[in-house]
Amino acid sequence: MAIHHPVFARVYPWLGRVMDERGMADRRRQVLSGLSGTVVEVGAGNGLNFAHYPPEVSRVLAVEPERHLRDQAVAAAPGAGAPVDVVDAVAERLPVDDGGADAVVVSLVLCSVRQQRAVLAEVRRALKPGGQLRFLEHVRSESPKVRRLQRVLDATIWPRLAGGCHTGRDTVAEIERAGFDVQHLERFLVPSDEHPLAAPYVLGTAVAPGA
Repeated sequence: MAIHHPVFARVYPWLGRVMDERGMADRRRQVLSGLSGTVVEVGAGNGLNFAHYPPEVSRVLAVEPERHLRDQAVAAAPGAGAPVDVVDAVAERLPVDDGGADAVVVSLVLCSVRQQRAVLAEVRRALKPGGQLRFLEHVRSESPKVRRLQRVLDATIWPRLAGGCHTGRDTVAEIERAGFDVQHLERFLVPSDEHPLAAPYVLGTAVAPGA
């Protein structure tokens, strides 16, 4: 399942830096805080999360299917807070044994996968019983007016311009439908966000069943 977004992949690192300067870097640290053991990061992009991993993490398996972003992630790996292996794979087929991950991280990626339900089922397979799903995502607006506009954008130009991104997904509900127990959830906006249509954001922890 080849994934290639040559234009967006070159814009995304710049956009990520801008967002980090506006406060997203602190959110990245927050979503990774307290992790340990083996972690799978789905859709690692250009590796903006890598520097924020705590030293208690023994290994990060960073999955990134987009070639240009993956090359940048490989270059960022030596500066990570934990050992990072960057691999070419997709979210629907994670290269990890059943129950092989202590935690899975999704960061600004569930908006762009083709089928959230399939990806979350694969995340659940990869997690050990009681393992954590850490998520940092933008989701559907709480405003009916903005939601209507999000639906129009998602059905037309937005995914084509933004690497498959959808603005109006109800990601938290999908995480719960997949059988996860959401134990922590925070909603927020990025200060001075110039793209309020891709907002609000959610940051949280969900636990896989079977603990």
